[in-house]
Amino acid sequence: MSLKGIVGVIVTLLVLLVIIVIIKTYTYPFKKKSGSQTVAPVGEIQVSELTLQRLADGIRIPTISTQVYEETNFAPFDSFKVYLSEAYPAIYEVMDPLTVNTYGLVFHWKGKNSSLNPILFLSHYDVVPVVGYDPENDNAGEKIFQPGNRVSAPVTEVSEKWDYLPFSGAVTEGRVYGRGTLDMKGMLFSLLEAADELIGQGFQPERDIWFAFGHDEEVGGLHGAVYIANYFKEQGLTFDAVYDEGGTITRLELSGKEDETPVALVGVGEKGFLSVRIKVSGLGGHSSMPPVKSSLVYAAEIIEKLNSNQMPGRIIPPIATFLEQVGGDLGFTSRMAIANQWLFKPLLLSSFRKNPATNALIRTTTAITMAKGSDASNVIASVAEVTVNFRVLPGDTVEDVLNHVREICEGYEVELQVLNSREPSAISPQDTRGFKVIQEALNQTYPEAVATAYITIGGTDAYKYQLVSDHIYRLMPIYLNTYEQRMLHNENEHISIENYGKMIRYFRTIMQNY
Repeated sequence: MSLKGIVGVIVTLLVLLVIIVIIKTYTYPFKKKSGSQTVAPVGEIQVSELTLQRLADGIRIPTISTQVYEETNFAPFDSFKVYLSEAYPAIYEVMDPLTVNTYGLVFHWKGKNSSLNPILFLSHYDVVPVVGYDPENDNAGEKIFQPGNRVSAPVTEVSEKWDYLPFSGAVTEGRVYGRGTLDMKGMLFSLLEAADELIGQGFQPERDIWFAFGHDEEVGGLHGAVYIANYFKEQGLTFDAVYDEGGTITRLELSGKEDETPVALVGVGEKGFLSVRIKVSGLGGHSSMPPVKSSLVYAAEIIEKLNSNQMPGRIIPPIATFLEQVGGDLGFTSRMAIANQWLFKPLLLSSFRKNPATNALIRTTTAITMAKGSDASNVIASVAEVTVNFRVLPGDTVEDVLNHVREICEGYEVELQVLNSREPSAISPQDTRGFKVIQEALNQTYPEAVATAYITIGGTDAYKYQLVSDHIYRLMPIYLNTYEQRMLHNENEHISIENYGKMIRYFRTIMQNY
């Protein structure tokens, strides 16, 4: 064949390739935007003063969990248990309440049909510490509920960073302030409010509903959720669905457009984790006679290799579903890459890596968190230490990551110490009643939002309940903008009254419809 003929064949193949790519892009089954689907009308949501007061009073009890469990001040936890029984007498009368391992709170609401598998709602009532907060010098728990009144009494230095004291439960400007409003007493109280409202209407669920509230989720859940899950296992319980925190409702802003569809990020699985301390040996001594490379230099080289050679990226099934859901809102180039992954997957993965949020969805991430040399400026340590935290993507294992670290450290004299680890969770299916009822409940509260599968990047208590269910879904059903997302575990943590009211309606809908 002549050169002209070869060029002609190449041009023809390129044209065919372009045509195939364009056809696949326009015929790819991206989910329809919510504007094209039928949604239920949403009535105005009213939140009563009593409902706000019960949340605010619960926020005022400083149930702070600590890394060393035995050092926890459990007096506030005792107070919280008593407070719930006083705030929700109807729940304690209608349901069967019990405690597991002293502080794990469990409620059993019997349904009409005991032959149906029950459902389970999770939350926790411990909160993370507040920097600068002195519980011995804070009278926030004594403050009365005063809607609209600013709590301004400076009690500790923490008040300089908080507009309202962290355990004030201040209700003002359409918000409730305080540690735990978002993580995670707001969800706990919304569950109780939804159930309390239904009980007041004489409602009885079709199937049994259980509630489990842990008291040490922020430090691993080993004394709360682990014990409760084992209790359920011993009782022979299998749950049709388990609901916990995880994703939220957000506008992803992937294409830079302001009218993007709000997406409810439902965690159908969550990452595992591995923290490794790498001890690197080298020549030590006085800094006046340094070796060519000290242990700390070797450690720096290992850090650079870990950072530059991360675990490979890949698109796992929940993220493929996520792309189908959000892809219709993206520009043509992004839609083309998603629809033609057979050709553009390397480019798609490369684009994901550029953003920390999307990078975390497609790989086991590597975070260098700590490094240590000697304790003196004129001493060269014979052993340097590097601590690395990995968040393990489902499909990878802890052993896979350890082997990755060993390969990186080849040629160096190192000792690896595993500080903590947990395998990634199983992936819950989406073709279940448990997942479909999420969209039904969203239709009553956020009718424009589309529920999409997602991988929860952080850890939750939900992982422990794999003992008793294969259908675990992680969503806190509130809309958070970028500013509000930064309030988690931060100063000025708060929840809007609108979000709180919608969360109550969402859970009430699930309890009614399941």
